[in-house]
Amino acid sequence: MEKILFIINPKSGVDRVKALKDLIDKQLDKNLFDPEIAYTEYAKHGTELARNAVANGYKTIVAVGGDGSVNDVITGIQGTDATLCIIPKGSGNGLARTLGIPLDQSRAIALINTGKRIHIDLGKVNDRIFVSNVGVGFDTLVAKKFAKSERRGMAIYSWIVTKHLWTYKEWEWEIEVDGKVLQEKAFILTVANAQQFGYNFKIAPTADLQDGLFDVVIIKKFPKILGSYIALRAFNGSLLKSKYVKHLRGKRVTIRHPKLTILQTDGDVHACGNELKVEMMPAALRVMIPA
Repeated sequence: MEKILFIINPKSGVDRVKALKDLIDKQLDKNLFDPEIAYTEYAKHGTELARNAVANGYKTIVAVGGDGSVNDVITGIQGTDATLCIIPKGSGNGLARTLGIPLDQSRAIALINTGKRIHIDLGKVNDRIFVSNVGVGFDTLVAKKFAKSERRGMAIYSWIVTKHLWTYKEWEWEIEVDGKVLQEKAFILTVANAQQFGYNFKIAPTADLQDGLFDVVIIKKFPKILGSYIALRAFNGSLLKSKYVKHLRGKRVTIRHPKLTILQTDGDVHACGNELKVEMMPAALRVMIPA
């Protein structure tokens, strides 16, 4: 029987946590797994809990939450033989959608009994681990505003985008991809390991979590009246066909701007310096996906 740890952020409330515990008890096959539950108590506690669990012999770690919570657990288990499972509880759930994990919690738990384990790539920006994407530009502004909002969901996300689209000023970036240097004025500049930001907004529709390469997507300055057109292309998977988009691929990416102070990784905003060094970490994480 395999030891399995569920790492849960209890901020969603006592009733919801109890309902989740009941689902785990109902759906998880106790002939296969011996479950334990741990609760996060402060920022980045999920990383500590995951790291300690691996040290104590847990082979499967379940992140219960959104992309930020999942990223914390990944940081704690990357490079080990432990497997990440995801029970989506966030807003965008970008990684869960990319991996084909059900957004329904009951089905996501049941998947743990029957899923298959694969290795996927990770990325590192300076000293920070990410799985889906790292970005600077308009996406960082939106992520910052979204984090401050007490409400969640696609409607709030869309409202923030609409509010700030018309006044956003693009910066000219120095970008280096595997030694090739270019200057681009960018609305969004994303180094993607996975396809989407969340909500099925595919910023890098050709990205592959197992190919050992980043997809660098630059949405260049465009007439703001075309904002809906750009968004539609992202949702239907045709963004890279737009004349306002440049697409490169590589293993090492450097981004520079003298005024750079923040970036987003997997939707969470962090402080940074004026240079970002992004490196590929091939096959650095085991994950559970549908068989």
